[in-house]
Amino acid sequence: MKKMISASLVSLSLLMSSASFAAQPASADKAAAAFNVDKASFVKAVTSSNAFEIESSKLAEQKAKDADVKKFASEMIKDHTMAGEDLKKAAKLGDEAPVMSPKHAAMLEMLKGASDQDFEPLYIDMQATAHMEAVSLFATYAKGGDDAAVKEFAAKTLPKLEMHKMHVTKLVAAH
Repeated sequence: MKKMISASLVSLSLLMSSASFAAQPASADKAAAAFNVDKASFVKAVTSSNAFEIESSKLAEQKAKDADVKKFASEMIKDHTMAGEDLKKAAKLGDEAPVMSPKHAAMLEMLKGASDQDFEPLYIDMQATAHMEAVSLFATYAKGGDDAAVKEFAAKTLPKLEMHKMHVTKLVAAH
């Protein structure tokens, strides 16, 4: 039985490695292109994320019990409002209200429905995830984006997002 399982695992391993080898791009340029994000996708993701950050943090200002969480929420509202304005200028967007993706809208609804006891840990967890995603997205666009002004915005905003990520990591540890 052990030999059969080992043989199956070896076969599966070989199959997976050959499949991943076949999926490898033929050149470094193609590999880099696989990680590029186009302007429209970047703008859509960022506007949704910003809207979620602001709205969820407004809830946190009301529902959070701990002063450090309320302070973080206030910082998120201020910084993400400013980032939204900076993105509008860089991407030459109009004044239309940002549209939240279904994912972000569902997360916000989950926060709205959370009990007083569950709200703060859920908010902190969502902020940690959101900032890991944001740092990755902004770093990717800053390196390989297709619009110079938006790339500059991404590069300029990235250090602030990295700071938010460190701050929320401290909140995770403290709570």
